[in-house]
Amino acid sequence: QVRVVESGGGLVQAGGSLRLSCAASGRPVSSNYMGWYRQAPGKQRDMVATISPTGSTNYVDSVKGRFTISRDNAKNTVDLQMNNLKPEDTAVYFCKAATNQYGLGAKWGQGTQVTVLS
Repeated sequence: QVRVVESGGGLVQAGGSLRLSCAASGRPVSSNYMGWYRQAPGKQRDMVATISPTGSTNYVDSVKGRFTISRDNAKNTVDLQMNNLKPEDTAVYFCKAATNQYGLGAKWGQGTQVTVLS
């Protein structure tokens, strides 16, 4: 049974940093398309960053240069390092594991809240 669990959210002042972690069980992160998404109140869920099995990364423009997605194959985790956080980064952050780039077999975590105070 595949399970995806996020951790590391919290409350931070603008300009601060947080590191989110996504732990996957039942599916190796090294062979999956992993991604971080976020959903603010009243808005749709949007892609933040993704990493492919080859290690290719992709970011939404608004976080480029501030966020970094990385993978630890030994721990079977995917992290999102978030620096220089802004109030507009406030959202629930979700991790997704999929077997291809189109989202086949997608498994989502329950989400972790990130709140950035101005």
